[in-house]
Amino acid sequence: MKGIFMKLNRPVHLLVYPLFLALLTAGCAQVGVKRVGMVTQLRPDKIEEYKRLHADSNAGVRDLLTKYHMRNFSIYLQQIDNKWYEFGYYEYTGQNFEADMATMAKEPRTIEWLKVCDPMQIPLPGAKGWTEMERVYLNP
Repeated sequence: MKGIFMKLNRPVHLLVYPLFLALLTAGCAQVGVKRVGMVTQLRPDKIEEYKRLHADSNAGVRDLLTKYHMRNFSIYLQQIDNKWYEFGYYEYTGQNFEADMATMAKEPRTIEWLKVCDPMQIPLPGAKGWTEMERVYLNP
């Protein structure tokens, strides 16, 4: 090993430290990620319409998610005891979650989108919309 580094005419620490720093920085990039799982019920008569809405490109909605630091936004549907539930997941990578969510909620496109989607949902008891779930495991 020593011979390889000596052929490069550089001390080992000048080669290893930058690599170590790059690996450390890459690992830390995930530290600031807020992972959110959420659930709500979906009206059975609205399932097909809901799927259609979310199958379209909806560039304005997708752009807002990106603008407010939300990535990997996914929604899953599951029927449980004759009821349909949506399970959502996203990763927030910004610096101020509360401020970003409050600002995004005021965006005209967000308001328009929620006017269409919210009536399709049945919030869980005691909730006004999606209910955030507790994360119990993560395998990054």
